[in-house]
Amino acid sequence: MNIRVLRIELRRSVAPWAGAVILATALAFLYLLNGAWWTGTTAWTAQWTSMALWTRALLFYLWPLAVGLGALQGLRDHRSKMSELLTSTPRPAWHRAATGAGTTAITLASAFALLVLVGGVQVLANTEYMHLGWLPISLVGALSLVAGAVLGMGAGRALPSALTPPALAMGAFVFTALMNMSAGRTETTTGTGITSTEPNRISLLSPAVDEVRDALVTLSASVHVGQTIWLLGMAATGFALLVAATLRARLIALTPVLAGAALALLVLPSDPGRMYVVDEAAAELVCDGPVCVTKTQQARLADLAGPGKEALRLLHGALGSQAPVSVRENTAVLPDGSTPQWSRKTVLFDFDDDIIAAAKGEELTWALIAKGMVPGCTPVGWSGFGGDEFAQTVAVGWVLGDLRPLPGTPASMRREADAETRPVWKELKALPRAEQLSRINAMRAAGISCKGDPFDALKGGTSR
Repeated sequence: MNIRVLRIELRRSVAPWAGAVILATALAFLYLLNGAWWTGTTAWTAQWTSMALWTRALLFYLWPLAVGLGALQGLRDHRSKMSELLTSTPRPAWHRAATGAGTTAITLASAFALLVLVGGVQVLANTEYMHLGWLPISLVGALSLVAGAVLGMGAGRALPSALTPPALAMGAFVFTALMNMSAGRTETTTGTGITSTEPNRISLLSPAVDEVRDALVTLSASVHVGQTIWLLGMAATGFALLVAATLRARLIALTPVLAGAALALLVLPSDPGRMYVVDEAAAELVCDGPVCVTKTQQARLADLAGPGKEALRLLHGALGSQAPVSVRENTAVLPDGSTPQWSRKTVLFDFDDDIIAAAKGEELTWALIAKGMVPGCTPVGWSGFGGDEFAQTVAVGWVLGDLRPLPGTPASMRREADAETRPVWKELKALPRAEQLSRINAMRAAGISCKGDPFDALKGGTSR
């Protein structure tokens, strides 16, 4: 297809409008709605992998739209009443199909590339960690739009009805919804007794991906390969339907998509732990003495190193040989609802943790002391404010000799927090040093093991 043919096809088809609708819809969703894609280390403009995954998550809505727009394009010959005339010309049917499908593919792929470019320009300004591991995620996303549109074109030509485009778009939306709900998920029960769901192999047939919950998580290579096989089969079926002229040929045209699905299911991993995996290169630690962060956050090491070292010094002065000896960004990625895992000798933190995210300068030292004393046992993916935060407040006050609200304490909770923590802090400070250490050690044991109530241990109760 030369440039002249492409120009003609762009003028007489809905392909440019399809690309414009896809791009405008995606940008409107991202910029007009305030969601998780704008917050924390997983913001779509914060890291390359997060950007790629968030744009792929948009395919939950964009892919059905591409299928419906493709079906509308497939009705063109029927609407113009030219079907019989075109079949009588010497030009091969596959040539005409390739021209229309190629134009649509170029516009949709370009629209998705522009979306990625908008995010990529902002990522460049927000991170020093450069890599190409995100590229397969975006390439599969572009392929999914192309394959969906070509399948829609083929279905529109095979079923020439005004109802075909909306019916196909709705069917595609139902498919993505089912893959994201119970039909494409496996229920699991964590050690805390909380039931959550993990993706299963069938759910990976959806072009969309899960929302990003950790900047270190990416899709495995086997997922990319399996999804590519499935999408190529889908595109082949769409193209075959564009060319097919008989009912028998149209039935045979379904073979590639069925074969692609079967092969994809053989390649796609069945273990949820091998679908969304930790990017080992991104999780590699960059250190300044005892203070370490992952490569994705290496730009923040300079601001963290001083407060981190000061926190370790203060903790050693308060706890002696029982104090942690290093500060490290937490690289463990656990299922939602599971119990966090902590270390006695390392202060593990997450930049998205409420008290860490809200802390600046000296407050960052307080926040790291809090994480070293009571790391927090709220199940992964959950949030709240209660006993752990009260224990952290008292523990930091004990180390510093002055009770202060923790960074990130909600304004609505400050009065209640002070009422809960000040009497406990005063009682603790009035005790002999040995008894103070006994309660602090009991609190840390409960907080690090996540067995018992650290705040109750500070009050003199049992830690278990």
